[in-house]
Amino acid sequence: MKMSLFQGIVLGAFVLAAIVGVIVFATFQGGPNPATDIGTVVIWGALPKVEVDAALTEVRRTDLTLKGVSYVAKDANTLRSELVSAIAQGNAPDMVLISQENLYSLLKVIEPIPATTLAERTFKDAFITGGEVYLAPDGSSTAGVPFLVDPLVLFENRAILSSSGIATAPATWEGLTGLVPLIATKTPTGNVSRALIALGTYANVHNARGILSALFLQAGVPISTISTAGLRRADLGVSQAQGSPAGQAVLRFYTQFADSSKVSYTWNASLPDSQSRFLTGDLALYLGYASEADYFRQANPNLDFDLAPLPQLATSGTKTTYGLVYAFVIPRGSKNPTGAYKAAVALTGLAAGQAASLATHMAPADRTLLASKPSNADLAVAYASALYAKSWLSPAPADTDSVFSAMITNVTSGRLSIEAALASAESLLSALLQQ
Repeated sequence: MKMSLFQGIVLGAFVLAAIVGVIVFATFQGGPNPATDIGTVVIWGALPKVEVDAALTEVRRTDLTLKGVSYVAKDANTLRSELVSAIAQGNAPDMVLISQENLYSLLKVIEPIPATTLAERTFKDAFITGGEVYLAPDGSSTAGVPFLVDPLVLFENRAILSSSGIATAPATWEGLTGLVPLIATKTPTGNVSRALIALGTYANVHNARGILSALFLQAGVPISTISTAGLRRADLGVSQAQGSPAGQAVLRFYTQFADSSKVSYTWNASLPDSQSRFLTGDLALYLGYASEADYFRQANPNLDFDLAPLPQLATSGTKTTYGLVYAFVIPRGSKNPTGAYKAAVALTGLAAGQAASLATHMAPADRTLLASKPSNADLAVAYASALYAKSWLSPAPADTDSVFSAMITNVTSGRLSIEAALASAESLLSALLQQ
């Protein structure tokens, strides 16, 4: 039977519809789609596996291309050595989740993301200012895609403050200093039995590296810089054209709390670690990262505490805190760098960003996500602080600790003047940044 032209067109349309239906059915529930499938991506990082997996699980609900993405938790102390060894053996992961404190030590084994893939303007519009430490100075590339930020905040023991007649935590460092006589108590032998805040020493001040970083940055001291020729050096505010050098003011302020001859004396090197001191209720104020709130609530459910923004300088018109900015970086030797970048973009999106924030008790690094304030009281402080968190390109954490610890000890022991201790620290940091 001979078909008319009209019948042929109709039949062809049905056949085409049937073919399209088969294709849609095959790809709808995660069928192979070479154009969008990310493939296998193995991520290494020092954050707990359960926290990152929570973000992965959430984003997979709407993005099946991430089905091949997995996370392996590593010890932060051995992550660098393991990564270098894996690259040398041809077994590198596809992506690594690090904070900026590990960025400098890994720069030589990271594959930069070119500006043609992630432009400088796009980066700055999307992520917090603290994440710009990952940008190349000339804007030609970025070392990573920011994911989370853990800002330094103030933890307050509400029971101690209220029983001392203090209604709210101090908003300025100047106001904090005046609280020492109201809260700090000493034994007959002069030892501190209850402290206002842990400052002045280094080894037993939890997060001392971050605290000093915050104080320097608040004072306008960049800590590290890079010249147009690419030379990195430290800048601890040793000199100043007029008035007292900013770096000296920071060091003088920090060490006064461990000077028994000062009215601000409230801490010394013989006391336990400040985190454990706060946990047991013997420390009124604790400077810690926002993510530590979960630790305190689980370790001591009876501890009555709250979070507040980090105190600021009374004379400053802008706010600054220090933050650990976690980002996804692609190591050299990654077998799937394209898929790794696509996974990083997906994991910094709305669903994954919110899930990761809830799981880690950190704030997302994405500006759009920070615009929506969470109902959780702890996260509300973290989100607000993340917007003005800053960072700096530092040597490896252990090396920075060595320099900062020596600087503080040189002052508190009387071995060096504040000016000399600061100059020595700046010289040592510069040497580390030029290795």
